[in-house]
Amino acid sequence: MAIKNSIILAVKTFPSDVIKIVNIDPNYGHSYKNNADQLRIEVKPGKAPAWYCYVLCGIKGVLEALPSGQKPVGLSLAVTGNVPQASGLSSSSALVCAAALATVYANKLDISRKSLANLCAKAEQYIGTQGGGMDQAIALLATTGSAKHIYFNPLRSEDVQLPDGCVFVIANSLSELNKAETHHYNTRVAECCLANQVMAKFRNVVGNDVNRFSELQEKLGVGLSEMIELAKQALHEKPYMKQEEVALRVTHSSLMSSDRMKPRSGDWAEVALRVSHSYLMSSDRMKPREQMPAEKALKQLGKLMSKSHESLKTLYECSHPELDRLVALSDGIALGCRLTGAGWGGCVVALTTKDTVESYIKMLKERFYETNPTIKGKDLNMFVFATEPSGGAQIIVKHI
Repeated sequence: MAIKNSIILAVKTFPSDVIKIVNIDPNYGHSYKNNADQLRIEVKPGKAPAWYCYVLCGIKGVLEALPSGQKPVGLSLAVTGNVPQASGLSSSSALVCAAALATVYANKLDISRKSLANLCAKAEQYIGTQGGGMDQAIALLATTGSAKHIYFNPLRSEDVQLPDGCVFVIANSLSELNKAETHHYNTRVAECCLANQVMAKFRNVVGNDVNRFSELQEKLGVGLSEMIELAKQALHEKPYMKQEEVALRVTHSSLMSSDRMKPRSGDWAEVALRVSHSYLMSSDRMKPREQMPAEKALKQLGKLMSKSHESLKTLYECSHPELDRLVALSDGIALGCRLTGAGWGGCVVALTTKDTVESYIKMLKERFYETNPTIKGKDLNMFVFATEPSGGAQIIVKHI
C-alpha cells in the first residue's frame, strides 16, 4: 500500500530544453542544470548517488520514450517532501515516479499508469540497483483506502480490502542504508537469479526468459508445491562457489560481475537460504483464505507479518539489529511487525488497531526513541507515526 507521506515536485515548463532541479531543503544543497540531450546519471562505486540522480532517472526514462522528432520541453523542478531518505519507504522510487509523471504531463504524452510504472522500474536501474517494480507500481497505481495485490509479467493489480479497524504504524530504526551505495541488494537479486537458473537447468529448461521464479514456474506449468519440491531437489544447502557457477554454466552476466555481486567472504552465494525465504512466504500467502470476522483476520495478517520478518532476518539475511529490536519491542503489543523496503536498516511497519495505536506509539517513543541521544530535541513524530492506505501520484495544475 502507499502511505500518506509524499514527495512533491513544483514544476514549470519553458521553451528551451534545459533541465533545472533544486531542493527546497537546504540540507540537500546540490542543484542540477543541463540540456535535456546531455543528461548524465553518474554513480561512483561505493558512494550514494546525489539526490537529484533519482529525479534524472524519471526524466531520462520518459525522454527516451518520446516519439521520434518530438523535442522535449524545458523543465524547472523544485523538490520537497516528508518521506525519510534511506528508510525503506521508497523515497527514491517516489522521486523517480514524480519526475516521470511530471515529464509525461509537460510533454503531453499519452502513457497509461501501468506503462509508466514499467518505465519507471527500468529507469531507476540507471542508478545501478537491480530492482523489480513493486515500489513504482504502488506509487502510480495505489488506491485510497485499499492495499494492492500486484502481479507482474504483465503488470496488473487488484484492490485488497483490509480488515475493519486496522491501523498501520511506521517506525524508523534510525539506521540508514542507501541500497545504491552497497552491494547487498544486488547480491540478493543475483543469488535468486542463480537459484532460478540452477533449477531451470535441472529440469532442462533453456532460454533467456526464465530469470524469475514465476517465469520458470509458468514455463514448467506446475504449481507452487511442485516448485518447492524442485528447489529441494536441484539446490544444495551449502553456498555455491564461483567455480561451481562456471562449471554449471549458469550465470546472469549483468548481475554476476564483480561490480554487481561482491559476497562477504570469498566468491560464494547463499542460494538455498534465499529460495527458502521466497517459497516459504509465497506458500503462506497462497493458502486459501476463508471469509472471517475482522478480529480474526487482523490476527492472521499480523501473524503473517511477523513470520515474514523472521524469514527476512534468518533466511534472506537483510535485517538489522535495530530493526529486530523494534520488532521485539512490538511483540505482544502490536498484532504483527516486519521490516519494510530493501532492509539492512530503514523502517518497520506494524499492524495495530484503532484502540491500541496510541499506546503502541507511546511505548515506542519511551522505550526506543527517547533513549537515543542522536535525536534528542527532535520531533519524535518524524520517526514514528500512524498511516493508512493512500492514493498514488497525482498531477495538480495551477494556472497563473
